[in-house]
Amino acid sequence: MITTVVQFHLPAPITLEQATRRFKTSAPRYRKLPGLIRKYYIRSEDGCTAGGVYLWDSRAAAEKVYDSEWIARVTQLYGAEPVFSWFESPVIVDNAIDEEIAALTAAAR
Repeated sequence: MITTVVQFHLPAPITLEQATRRFKTSAPRYRKLPGLIRKYYIRSEDGCTAGGVYLWDSRAAAEKVYDSEWIARVTQLYGAEPVFSWFESPVIVDNAIDEEIAALTAAAR
């Protein structure tokens, strides 16, 4: 599994209420998106940074979504280009379902 942290350094701070409205308008686009396991919308406490934390089944699935059209759309929405950080996520603890989830390694697939 791959975790991508996408951040936008906003031209002006946004309130939690403003961020929530923006996030709610885009949330339906991510429902049942192939390869996306989970997405968290994020906003820094000072309102100067917003973005998302995505859990993907593969980097290839993520890269299909983060195409030039996606980058243009989110850049227009947030007024800043996204900054990507990529992480391998071999184990996840999910307390909501009281489980540990381990990613399959390439050898185990």
